[in-house]
Amino acid sequence: MSIKENINPNELTLTENVIKINRVAKVVKGGRRFSFSALVVAGDKQGHVGVGLGKANEVPEAIRKGAAQAKRALIKVPLQKGTITQTVQASYGSGMVLLMPASDGTGVIAGGPVRAVVEAAGVQNVLSKSLGTSNPHNVVKATMRCLEELRDAQEIFITRGGKIEVDTFEKIEPVEEEK
Repeated sequence: MSIKENINPNELTLTENVIKINRVAKVVKGGRRFSFSALVVAGDKQGHVGVGLGKANEVPEAIRKGAAQAKRALIKVPLQKGTITQTVQASYGSGMVLLMPASDGTGVIAGGPVRAVVEAAGVQNVLSKSLGTSNPHNVVKATMRCLEELRDAQEIFITRGGKIEVDTFEKIEPVEEEK
């Protein structure tokens, strides 16, 4: 997993997508008090994506808070030819998501919450499977964990002790360790 870098959301043109709006009730002495929570994903379709949960007494305010939280939680997703770099699997609670790279022209084969996150990240070809719960909160968090685990080819090769050329992904030379 790479080191989290601070991404300035003001430099990106982000699109926001509401995944789920939930009405919750608090029972008080005089009856029920209703409020809303909104699960929002924000991304620039070029490798940046974030997810936020906003809570408020009104729906538009909950969406605004969720979008603001999503912009603060942006991560960088390494993309290679419109797909992810390797197969990843992650879970959150009882929700588990499996993401696999796909060949060009496949499209995004994913369910609702997973599709919203990977499309906001800019992934054009991916295969996915959502296992366990279908709760959108857990599925979205598991998808984000999958995307956080992704590493680009250069990072993997350097970790293994080599150096590559980014455009062709060909081995240039191994790095000699000094003793």
